[in-house]
Amino acid sequence: MDSIDYYNRYAVPYYEKTVDADMGEVMKPFVELLPENAEVLDLGCGSGRDTLALEEYGFYVTPLDGAEKMCRLAEVNIDRDVLCMTYDEMDFDDVFDGIWACASLVHLRDDQMRSVLKKLILALHEDGILYFSVRKGDRDGIYGERYFRDYTKRELYDLLEEFPQLKVIDLWTTQDVLPGRQDRVWLNVLVKKVDPEV
Repeated sequence: MDSIDYYNRYAVPYYEKTVDADMGEVMKPFVELLPENAEVLDLGCGSGRDTLALEEYGFYVTPLDGAEKMCRLAEVNIDRDVLCMTYDEMDFDDVFDGIWACASLVHLRDDQMRSVLKKLILALHEDGILYFSVRKGDRDGIYGERYFRDYTKRELYDLLEEFPQLKVIDLWTTQDVLPGRQDRVWLNVLVKKVDPEV
């Protein structure tokens, strides 16, 4: 099954497992780079947990997820509508000051990752900030009913070099915040949209 089918099927247990995770420390560098009252896209918002956290900073947040059942649960949690669409369906142009994609790109194959990054670049204002995280490792295939693509730091730097509109601000590792998953390591990426001609 693809990842959207998976999250529709297991929406409730996934919601319960992730809704209380504290991403505050990871979110802090992203938040500090955004202007006051920033427009932020919460890409792959899942439970809506991070939408609520970003709104507490005074940002205007657009939550988006591709799994309909996940969207419905998130809507209950955040008490407002969630955009239910796949990454393929996204068509934003110069809309956001920031895009938060926490563990949202882990199921993309290489060609899909490049396609989505192009869409995210288009969606950002000039000087806009993109955060995304992927698992550190060497998985590239189906694991537990879903496709996963892990990365090394070198692979991420090589990927980002393909996009001259993205200036790397930071790339760092963190442990998984979910209980019992401290052995899992995440690569966190913070980039700024720039004019490559300047």
